[in-house]
Amino acid sequence: MNELTRRDEMSLAGAALRGAPWKTAAITGGASAAISFIMGVILPGPADLTWALCLGISLFSAVAAIGAVSKPDVGDRVTRQARLWSLRHPWRFALYPGIGAAVLMYPVQLIFDQEGVFGAAWDAAWGGALVYLIAAIGTISLKGRAKSAQ
Repeated sequence: MNELTRRDEMSLAGAALRGAPWKTAAITGGASAAISFIMGVILPGPADLTWALCLGISLFSAVAAIGAVSKPDVGDRVTRQARLWSLRHPWRFALYPGIGAAVLMYPVQLIFDQEGVFGAAWDAAWGGALVYLIAAIGTISLKGRAKSAQ
């Protein structure tokens, strides 16, 4: 059996994410960021915009990743095959939403938190690692769907 290259894995993960529930993910991420910031304003203590935005990005990425593989039998043939691959290789699939979340968090950390280049990269990497872990565990929990969709 031929091994897949990183480029092939990225293409499969991208094809699986093509059918993600983007509107639901955006609403979830935006609402959670807004609620988090508003609660910071209302409750005692400082409101942290960086925390709220990174929470929104994390939830956006996690909902998109898990939603993308939740229905492996829906979509065109390429999307279905990519979703089945993602369900069979959850740790490899989850790498791409994790990297995407880290890339989105980096400018937020850099601009709003003013930690500097390396501090922002460190915090964004930790946020991406958390999204990676959540997406992988969520995909593992849906792994049984790969067997039923064949």
